Amino acid sequence: MGDMTSLSNQPDAIWQHIYAEALTAAQDERLLANFLQESVLNHSSMAQALSHYLAQKLASNAVPVAVLQEVAASAFAEPSILHAAASDIKATVDRDSACNAYLTPFLYYKGFLALQSYRVAHHLWHAGSHSLARLLQYRISLTFAVDIHPAAKIGSGVMIDHATGLVIGETAVVEDSVSIMQSVTLGGTGKASGDRHPKIGKGVLIGPGAKILGNIVVGEGAMVAASSVVLKAVPAHAIVAGVPASVIADTRYDQPAQSMDHYFKCD
Repeated sequence: MGDMTSLSNQPDAIWQHIYAEALTAAQDERLLANFLQESVLNHSSMAQALSHYLAQKLASNAVPVAVLQEVAASAFAEPSILHAAASDIKATVDRDSACNAYLTPFLYYKGFLALQSYRVAHHLWHAGSHSLARLLQYRISLTFAVDIHPAAKIGSGVMIDHATGLVIGETAVVEDSVSIMQSVTLGGTGKASGDRHPKIGKGVLIGPGAKILGNIVVGEGAMVAASSVVLKAVPAHAIVAGVPASVIADTRYDQPAQSMDHYFKCD
């Protein structure tokens, strides 16, 4: 999912932004100095800081902080996973008009934090640790109100905005550079087994409350309008809206996920 060669230095560059912003924030807001020291400034890399922070958020009696931090560190030691996390931060800063600092999603955006926690669970799932991956999925759901099956496949440069109520099923695929708003479901249509969840193409924008159900393809650069219920395949660069959704127009951008323009005008 995406060529990582062009991102060889991105995690370090993103970390430099985060660290510098944390230094400034610690000086400007003394009440947060200890929190920023513990969460960011005590660490030497994004992988280390992210592993620590997620472990603090997700730990429980079943999986203590130290164990979860070790598990997360193992995942973020994989270059592709760390590059994906860095790309997710950059996507959030680039696309979210309310976000003007790299530190902000790293510490405060549960969409970003839930997505990185999923990446750890996904790593566990493919290592054969299914029970631990499912436990982590449960903790992610409780902590961030986001339920992503650890077997789902999610690319890089993905922004999950607001995040509350997001559900992504087991066989769903989300390609690179997708933007997903709150209360979105990428689900099945019933008790069907096997490959039964949506496949979301590169650059797709999915509006708030949209439900995309079944093993259907939403083509590259498409847009799903808010509160739509999508039951059929969506052509590339099409806008769909309604219950059930139908094509109402073509997108004005190659990748609506990057423009974040939810406006559309029917022809």
